[in-house]
Amino acid sequence: MELLENREKPIGVFDSGVGGLTVMREIMRQLPDEKIVYFGDTARVPYGSKSRETVVRYSEQIVRFLQTQQVKAIVVACNTASAYALEALEEKTELPIIDVVKPGAKTAVETTKNGRVGVIGTEGTVGSGIYSSYIHQIDPKVQVTGKACPLFVPLVEEGLWEDPVTDEIASRYLAELIDIGIDTLVLGCTHYPLIRKTVGKIMGEGVTLVNPAYETAVELKELLSQQGLLSPGAPALGENRYRFYVSDAAEKFKRFANSIIKYGILSAKTIPIEEY
Repeated sequence: MELLENREKPIGVFDSGVGGLTVMREIMRQLPDEKIVYFGDTARVPYGSKSRETVVRYSEQIVRFLQTQQVKAIVVACNTASAYALEALEEKTELPIIDVVKPGAKTAVETTKNGRVGVIGTEGTVGSGIYSSYIHQIDPKVQVTGKACPLFVPLVEEGLWEDPVTDEIASRYLAELIDIGIDTLVLGCTHYPLIRKTVGKIMGEGVTLVNPAYETAVELKELLSQQGLLSPGAPALGENRYRFYVSDAAEKFKRFANSIIKYGILSAKTIPIEEY
């Protein structure tokens, strides 16, 4: 009975803001029978420019909140939190935890033909060297070049996905990656799939873009299957399948979430995350 109860519990997904919705969207597509609780730390975004200690503290608070929601697994849908806080979180909880970095790194190694991989992300993610570390664990010969793109997150959050301003900034950021001849580019921030078209246009057809959001959903499905935690069937009609929580600006979050997920998100509840 307990196992069935566990299988019926939701998956917890968290991010520094709205970027993790790209991960949630992939989980919804690939695991349509699962319930999901999403938390976006909209009061304290961005994480990419914060210290390791701060990101660990924020992440631990969020995991404590998700545990109150009776989740069966946690997806750290934020590259910076994955880079800085994953070990600390694994020590503090028994729940299965999956991050967005490892699946993206694995796919990058499998994809590259010339052994030159680029990684774009926040200053925190790129500065941590986490992608290089994982990629080199799989194949030490791969040359990894990271490039911090701090303006991409605010541009995405302002909804400027296809805008001349975004084109101009992306061209500047990506120029050096084009010059060194990478053939694979990891979108190392969950906001970046939303400007995938712009990035792809600038990089050209010879460069494959790796979207860790997609790869994370694939890996989550495998993990839940291995641990006997896959949902036994779709939630009952009228049951609250997807729940959204934020630390601030719920209305703005709801509008943005609806533009990404196209699901008709009726509400996002603000919670005092500092209390957890």
